[in-house]
Amino acid sequence: MLDGLTPTQFSALVRLVELGESSQNRLGRLVSMDVATIKGVVDRLHKKGLVSLAPDQTDRRRTTIRPTEMALEMIAELHAMGSQISEETLEPLDGDERATLLRLLRKII
Repeated sequence: MLDGLTPTQFSALVRLVELGESSQNRLGRLVSMDVATIKGVVDRLHKKGLVSLAPDQTDRRRTTIRPTEMALEMIAELHAMGSQISEETLEPLDGDERATLLRLLRKII
């Protein structure tokens, strides 16, 4: 299942698991995706059985998105994969360069 996740799907799913539930609009803002992109991401995650959709209880125009049990069960693997990708990305850098890069990235996010 993890092999089929794109980076944008991965990002949205990890953030959604952290939140527990969210509106599509809020999730898009939190993962820096525009309205069209987050809609497509959520639709694909739903087709994969990783999120459930339900009408918002306070505003029927909105949809509430929740991670499914399948998503919750695979979150540890998602975090491990993210750590591995980060380690591979930073591998060419020495300790000082890594620290500098991470400090600079934190300034822009």
